[in-house]
Amino acid sequence: MSQMLMDYYKAIEDSSTRMLEAARAKDLEAVMRYEGVCAVLIEQLRYRSREEDLAPEQRREKARIMQRILRNDAEIRHLTEPWIPHLEEVLDGGKRVLH
Repeated sequence: MSQMLMDYYKAIEDSSTRMLEAARAKDLEAVMRYEGVCAVLIEQLRYRSREEDLAPEQRREKARIMQRILRNDAEIRHLTEPWIPHLEEVLDGGKRVLH
């Protein structure tokens, strides 16, 4: 059954890679969509990991996958940082609130 956990890690990595590709293409909508997919997968992984353990080789593969996800995340943040003010404006409905 621990193969299912590995499938979750691989699916998160795949979504992370797609999110990075979307960030490189400056497709904010796709970035947000893949971020949502990752969030759902992570929550499912958390639930499943309470009941299952990984074998030693799987733990090593998990570490490699997590490193790639972290590298993707760092590049995504770097690429999307300039979008943050625009995104905040969109999320505020075009209203800028001064604090």
